[in-house]
Amino acid sequence: MPFCDKCGAQTAEGAAFCPACGAARSGGGGGSTAGTGTSGVEENVAGLLAYALWWITGIIFLLIDKRPSVRFHAAQSIVLFGGLTAIQFVLGAVIGGTAMMGSFFAMGSMYALIFTLLRFLGIVLWILCMVKAYQGERFKLPFVGDIAESISGK
Repeated sequence: MPFCDKCGAQTAEGAAFCPACGAARSGGGGGSTAGTGTSGVEENVAGLLAYALWWITGIIFLLIDKRPSVRFHAAQSIVLFGGLTAIQFVLGAVIGGTAMMGSFFAMGSMYALIFTLLRFLGIVLWILCMVKAYQGERFKLPFVGDIAESISGK
């Protein structure tokens, strides 16, 4: 089913205008996804792929796909995994700094435990989000989902 180039809403086959925003459809509406603001894959697969390489594929799908559900999953991927990556980067700097100061076993082991738990949490959330996106669910994580909705334009 084709989608509007401007707002990403679903439109009827052969419709000249978008029913949601009234924008003229380019190409007169064939079954092709070229020029329709989609990535060329089914919506649930695109949602799954938005999480595939954490925030990297999130950025790609946020830029190329205009479907609201896919944009939400892409934005949630960016916020969630971008945040986890930033936290892990800062923790890595702290762990490295404490190791340089010679107190690695006192403070460094606590940071290493937190770092490991964050990685485990990231993997669990990664799998959960991909499964929910593939099932077609709009799985909204607390706090992260609110930020993702504001980024995706909902």
